[in-house]
Amino acid sequence: MKYSIIIPVFNRPDEVDELLASLCGQTCKDFDVHVVEDGSDIPCRDVCKRYEGCLSLHYYVKPNGGPGAARNYGAERATGDYFIVLDSDVVLPPGYITAIDDELQAALASPSGRGRACDAFGGPDRAHPDFTPVQKAISYSMTSFFTTGGIRGGKKKLDKFYPRSFNMGVSRELWNRLGGFRAMRFGEDIDFSYRLVEAGACCRLFPEAWVWHKRRTDFLKFFRQVRNSGVARINLHLLHPGSMKLVHLLPAVFTIGCLVLLILFLFGLFLYLFGPDHMNKAVGFALCELTILLPLLYALLIFVDSSIRNRSLWVGVLSVPASFIQLFGYGSGFLGAAWKRLVLKQKVEGFDSNELLYK
Repeated sequence: MKYSIIIPVFNRPDEVDELLASLCGQTCKDFDVHVVEDGSDIPCRDVCKRYEGCLSLHYYVKPNGGPGAARNYGAERATGDYFIVLDSDVVLPPGYITAIDDELQAALASPSGRGRACDAFGGPDRAHPDFTPVQKAISYSMTSFFTTGGIRGGKKKLDKFYPRSFNMGVSRELWNRLGGFRAMRFGEDIDFSYRLVEAGACCRLFPEAWVWHKRRTDFLKFFRQVRNSGVARINLHLLHPGSMKLVHLLPAVFTIGCLVLLILFLFGLFLYLFGPDHMNKAVGFALCELTILLPLLYALLIFVDSSIRNRSLWVGVLSVPASFIQLFGYGSGFLGAAWKRLVLKQKVEGFDSNELLYK
């Protein structure tokens, strides 16, 4: 069973270097690699040349069109039975391909599989011990039960599994049937996962096929990423009615709740400073205490949990702003897009009016 690994890249030669080095160390060698340079200003051509003797490596350059279009470009030129899509900022443990191969072979051999492997799969992500404290804090904020409900934590679930494009595998037959990724501005990977499930595909989580995922390297880039995810959630709701779950609403509820607490704090401060009598001042002081206490308790919970999980007090400290950024960023993008798309009925610039597809 041959695999084709597809890696879209935009201005990340150092990350591609690490990923290709980890591919050279795989215990299973039955794969080729397709790196698609998506209009980068800082190309990775020289990096790829260094690995031509170690890997069956194909390097392509195309005008910038986004990661979905780059993945499609690589898939059109790939020859594997399964396409494995990876983000350029992941690093693989030596047994990654072996874990995938073992799972697929077991599915073929099982009585319930009836001689058929699963159509699509995905694996979880982890923070490498060598990652920076900021990267570990961001990884915590994206996988913790206290921030995302643990939906990306790599646990087996009773409901449908939706692979994500940082670590995703799809059979060649299914990819061709669906036509690959659609040309969307944000959320193209989630849209593809929904389409996999809607097509009746057998999608599974492979817990041992995990990757080290660097994510964003600073808080500003992380904020932009999660805000775009919040915007994408509204567009995905319009494309796939019924896909909105309670967990998708929680960051928006958190954002509104914090804004309410801020207003109550300012009102309490006003009463405390300018109240006409002791009763007003006492009420104002109590309001200030309460509105500060709730966020502090949540921050303390994040700090303790992250410090224990990462075995680092500093990562625990950084996980507090990372978690607030994750929730505020997603929540603000979600609320802004909901107001424009659902209330004002505004069209998204560059999107087809029928399918929200990016032109």
